[in-house]
Amino acid sequence: MRYWCQFLTATDRILSPMATTARLLQLLSLLQTRRTWSGQELMDRLEVSERTLRRDIERLRDLGYPVRATPGPAGGYQLEPVADIPPLLLDEEEAIAIAVGLRTAAGGSITGIEETSVRALAKLEQVLPPRVRRQVNTLQTAVAPMIRSWATVDVDVLATLAQACRDCERIRFEYQTRTGDTAERHVEPHRLVTLHRRWYLVAYDRDRDDWRTFRLDRIRDPRPTRLRFNPRQIPGGDPVEYVLESMGAIPMRYHVTAVLHAPYEEIAPKVRPREGEVEPRDGHSCLFRTRGDSLEWLAFHLIWFDVDFEILEPPELVGYVEGLATRLARAVSTAR
Repeated sequence: MRYWCQFLTATDRILSPMATTARLLQLLSLLQTRRTWSGQELMDRLEVSERTLRRDIERLRDLGYPVRATPGPAGGYQLEPVADIPPLLLDEEEAIAIAVGLRTAAGGSITGIEETSVRALAKLEQVLPPRVRRQVNTLQTAVAPMIRSWATVDVDVLATLAQACRDCERIRFEYQTRTGDTAERHVEPHRLVTLHRRWYLVAYDRDRDDWRTFRLDRIRDPRPTRLRFNPRQIPGGDPVEYVLESMGAIPMRYHVTAVLHAPYEEIAPKVRPREGEVEPRDGHSCLFRTRGDSLEWLAFHLIWFDVDFEILEPPELVGYVEGLATRLARAVSTAR
């Protein structure tokens, strides 16, 4: 049995002008990224007339893509998922291999492509039959990734939220706060962000009438509502910067000050904005300040600089690093 991925390979026998081919590729890509598009939205994105849009929709249908048109104010165009459409075909083993690979990448084993992998996984899982999806889930549970995130996130939660962001669909979920309390949240999801090996959702909280950042490892039972929303502008326009600013406003348990025995010019490029502050001390050392809730992460952050350092505060981090040094020394001595 074979399954299709939504990708267009136009031929000159069907489409001759290159501009038309490029526009059809763009149209098909738009139809994949959201559940429903109004005709006006598509005309604005493609910069075409209503007559041209209708003609392009018919060309997609001629190629075998089932584009459904729904009339009325709430209507629009929708690409229906079907399992027997050309031109790109995958057999069962290929579909499983791709899905497992995307899930592994979404878990953070390949830095920099986590969000892209989640979007691709959300598209692929829509067209996988239930039996193949179960095989993917079974295989994934039997595989132990070499690199793990600091906080584990359920891939189904990732896929559900990615689809809600894509479709501009409101979603409800249970959220555990920093204090351990659980509350029902009703949000407009906008973007998923990976930062410090954790996943975050940037969303507009309808009950609080304000923007919020949610850690995905604290989200339980996300439920689509089938209610669409018009996308709002994320404050500042950059979802990553918004998450960083949100994290900066959260009180952290530990405030770290350390002396790094390396020139300021060597350390400063390694510190990203809002991850910490570096101050020159002398020509051979600098002062580094940061904060966080995890002693493990704070210790790793200092070790990652790969230079000698002295921890001035807090005493909890000093104790943790002393214990870590003892364990490492014991490991080295037993290996000799």
